[in-house]
Amino acid sequence: MKVLVVHNFYQQAGGEDSVFRAEVALLEGYGHDVRTFTVSNDMIAQTPRLQAAAQTLHNRQMAREITRQVRGHGSQIVHFHNTFPILSPAVYAGARAGGAAVVQTLHNYRLMCANGLFFRDGHVCEDCLGQLPLPAVRHRCYRDSAAASAVVAAMQVTHRAAGTYRNGVDAYIALTEFARDKFIAGGLPAGRIAVKPNFLAGGPGPGTGEGGYALYVGRLSPEKGVDTLLRAWAHLGDTLPLKIVGDGPLAPQVTQAAATLPGVTWLGQQDRAGVLELMQNAAFLVLPSEWYEGFPMTLIEAWGVGLPVLGSHLGALGALIEPGQTGMLFRAGNADDLAAQVRWLRGHPEERKQMGTGAFQLSQTLYSPERNHEQLMEIYAAALKRFGAARGSPAPV
Repeated sequence: MKVLVVHNFYQQAGGEDSVFRAEVALLEGYGHDVRTFTVSNDMIAQTPRLQAAAQTLHNRQMAREITRQVRGHGSQIVHFHNTFPILSPAVYAGARAGGAAVVQTLHNYRLMCANGLFFRDGHVCEDCLGQLPLPAVRHRCYRDSAAASAVVAAMQVTHRAAGTYRNGVDAYIALTEFARDKFIAGGLPAGRIAVKPNFLAGGPGPGTGEGGYALYVGRLSPEKGVDTLLRAWAHLGDTLPLKIVGDGPLAPQVTQAAATLPGVTWLGQQDRAGVLELMQNAAFLVLPSEWYEGFPMTLIEAWGVGLPVLGSHLGALGALIEPGQTGMLFRAGNADDLAAQVRWLRGHPEERKQMGTGAFQLSQTLYSPERNHEQLMEIYAAALKRFGAARGSPAPV
């Protein structure tokens, strides 16, 4: 199959970027004819502000470029990962004009929420879900700017009214059932949204888990629950050391915590090999997120090395983590409950080991490259069938 995989690299979108690369490698590994087309938000710095705003709504130049790429490659499928902000939703029409079916992976909630997170002022916010996104402008949800938020809101309203999201995409990929339900509530056609999780390729296998520490890996930002994490360890003291990997706007708070709280160590950014080694030796991973996580790669990587996960009982995490089988859950934003679950895990090493075994087995069955490729081919087939029916011709094979 000939597939054009398209991605708009975006600041702090590390998870999306790694999934894009992994899926390209997966398709190539199974012998598909793959071409990639990428842009970076670095281009915005060279673009006048009004022009950048107009292109966010509808970038005609990028639509024409996608048409050219499809025709030059003979692509049957164009698989978009992120189109915001440079590519714009105009690229869907560009792909179809070239003769290809359109697939869009929904890594975040940007089509329904200006900041893509359903998170505002330290809590979950669904004020714009299924509604005109006026609250997003009022609360300056995108980049803390009313003007920038208005541009994103205008993009959403314009393309909803034009039917772009409903008619311009042949198949959507949601990462979890929880996310799928939110997209349906936001107006996307239910029959066109398939669920396909992220996957782990090339993991090092189970570790020992005997390093004697808990581990956090992720962006240091409010929606990730970093403040709750630090407050919990203020209660725990040196009961169990905590190693923190990552960077972000809350780095100063983490730096202070590492200097003042016994047992807390900040390791900064680490490469994937370093993260996996830390995971192999950790007692468990902590995912204290306070937004509706998509499907964190850190979760799959942890399970892929047999590491149980202590996560917040919120959104998809509450459904993905099975307490006592692959990890434990605590009440999101509740530092006392997080500390209590940490104490329990520390005091039950045999149960931790069993959870790690269950997590590894799950990763090998549900989140393997082989299973992911099967799911992806089913989605591509459905997209081709719908595209062929819309054109009044048989789907290409």
